[in-house]
Formats: sequence, structure tokens, C-alpha cells
Amino acid sequence: MSHVLALKSSILGEYSQSSKLLDAYLEKFGDAQVTLRDLAANPLPVLDFSVATALRAAEDLSDEQQAVVNLSDQLIAEIKAADTIVIAAPMYNFTIPTQLKNWFDLIARAGVTFQYTETGVQGLLENKKVVVITTRGGIHQGSATDNVTPYLKTILGFIGLTDVEFAYAEALNMGEESAAQGIAAAKDQLKAIAV
Repeated sequence: MSHVLALKSSILGEYSQSSKLLDAYLEKFGDAQVTLRDLAANPLPVLDFSVATALRAAEDLSDEQQAVVNLSDQLIAEIKAADTIVIAAPMYNFTIPTQLKNWFDLIARAGVTFQYTETGVQGLLENKKVVVITTRGGIHQGSATDNVTPYLKTILGFIGLTDVEFAYAEALNMGEESAAQGIAAAKDQLKAIAV
């Protein structure tokens, strides 16, 4: 049985178009086991000095820091168990939501999900497909204002996840007709992505 890790990151709850698109896309997986994380409803710790120290230190951790390491280990275990990772990533102020960035900060760990070698960085999470569903109020795909696509390709590739496909729902705040066309385009793109 295939295993899917699905990540929601919208702050809009039931009004979120990225979450609705993700929910509809998950139907494509039939009886697959799905692990769903709503990163806005259940936020993760923000990377600060204490969290960064916990993720780098091997010993002498406080109980709070050990809890961060345990959470990070759990998040990484979810990735390792998944065959496919589906990420709903709306664009907020030209980038991904803070909630999704917090997830990346907890799973990007030297010696665990990537390592430095003499020839550069080597990602340690491999042979997984990633599908990114990104929603935007305006039209940004392929332009200088789209920081979401290059950032996600970079950070995912950094940890070894290079089989990444995107579905774009754009112009969602540019009138009802444009929004409907943007949602329809994303649905068509998702239908075309093989799983």
C-alpha cells in the first residue's frame, strides 16, 4: 500500500483554496495510507536559538530542546515513510507561509536529511515524488515575483527530493471569472500528474 504525506499550510481554514485542492487531489490515491499535517491548525516551533541548538547538539539538551528533537525526528520519519509528498503552499507576500517554513526548518538537518561532502551537499531523502499545489491572488508563475517555485525546488532538492511537480492556481483575487479559471487550471494540472 502506498503512503502519502500531505501538508496544508494555509491560515484561511475552511476558506483555503490550496487546502480544498489538496483534499480533492488526495482522492486520486484511493486506498493509500495518508498522513495529513495541517501546519496552520497545529503550528510547529519557530526556528530560534534554542531550537537551532537542539537540532545541532547531541547531548546536554533541556527537556524542551529534547522535545524539539523528538518532533523533528517524527516529521522526518513521516517523510521517510511516504512514497508521495503533497504540499499545499499558498503564496503569502511573495513567499511560502511561515507555517510551512517552520516545517522545513525542523526537517532540514545536517547528517540526517542532508550531508556536506567534498563535492557539495548531498540530500539523503530520495526516491519520493513531491506534488506542490500553490495558490496565488495574482499572476506570478514564471515571473520575478514567483519566489515560491524556486525556493521550494531549492529546499526540496537540498534534502534529496528532486522529483517535484507543481500545480498553479493563480489570479484568485482578480475577480470571480479569473479565480474560477485559476482553480480549473490547477485541477487540470493535477489530473495530468501521474502518481
